[in-house]
Amino acid sequence: MKSILKPSYQCIIASEKDTLKATINQLETKDIEAMPVVDDSIFKGMISKQDIYQAFFESGQSRDEFLSGTLVGDVASHGDLYIDEEAVFERTLTTFKGYPILAVVGPDKKFLGIVTRFDMIEQFESAFGLKKHGIRIAFTSEESTGRLSRLADIIKQNHTNVISVTTFDETDKLARRIVLKVEKTDNIDKLSSKLEKSGFRVLDIKEV
Repeated sequence: MKSILKPSYQCIIASEKDTLKATINQLETKDIEAMPVVDDSIFKGMISKQDIYQAFFESGQSRDEFLSGTLVGDVASHGDLYIDEEAVFERTLTTFKGYPILAVVGPDKKFLGIVTRFDMIEQFESAFGLKKHGIRIAFTSEESTGRLSRLADIIKQNHTNVISVTTFDETDKLARRIVLKVEKTDNIDKLSSKLEKSGFRVLDIKEV
């Protein structure tokens, strides 16, 4: 997570005491959709264009009256929209709740910075090897001790360069689905055969 953290001193933030007029101007000038609300280095929540527009339509006030007389603290939401600095990235993407950014906090909700949804997607693409050309092999394996070790032995024996390995639980089965992405070689058929002979059930092989 630290590798994609944008530190607090580089972040555009709002204060609960800021007017919405100043805040919407900041959002539009910087061409961003949302920003963290921070006071005394403590994360308070998020403010977005959507939050402001929705509050305005519900206010019954004129635009200028609403924007000049309403403070960020009156509209800010999602005080829970943050992650711990030690959070693992694979649990983070579902936390965004439609916001393009996510606050990262330390002890007592001290604001440390943000991560963006774009950067998180980049991390997932890297983890799945999506940006590197290769052969994707999907197969299943019964849950048993030593199965991944056996898989590693097969890959080593076949002199295959691995791009990524991902495993998933199979629904209502004592099995795991494994997606292996390897560099393209002439040994793919041999690798597939070894997997089948070792008890893995190959489901699909494709070049991606």
